[in-house]
Amino acid sequence: MLLSMTSNRLDSIVQFITVILIFIFVLAVTYFTTKLTAGIQKGRMLSPNMELIEAFRIAQNKYIQIVRVGEKYYSIVVCKDTVTLLGEVSKEEINIPESQLGTTMSFKEILEKAKSMKQKK
Repeated sequence: MLLSMTSNRLDSIVQFITVILIFIFVLAVTYFTTKLTAGIQKGRMLSPNMELIEAFRIAQNKYIQIVRVGEKYYSIVVCKDTVTLLGEVSKEEINIPESQLGTTMSFKEILEKAKSMKQKK
């Protein structure tokens, strides 16, 4: 009787450790798959000729966006099913913050910035 209780506990511990190891394996596979997918998507989204400068939400599925195409800037309205050109915007009329010009922040930098802003409040 005592021997069967000991073996049941040992089996339970082995099953628990196995489940933990499988869980860790699944998390690792998910992490690397997400990193790979994000890298592929980022490569597709990078374009030296086109860039989204700013977007402003005006309704549930409607946005006003300023985009750069080549050396020209355009204001467009993006809706659920349509994109409408409002007009061209001159470069002098656009206020682009220095932090946005040619720099890409890592997630860690964004998180640190958010923490410092929260601590200031």
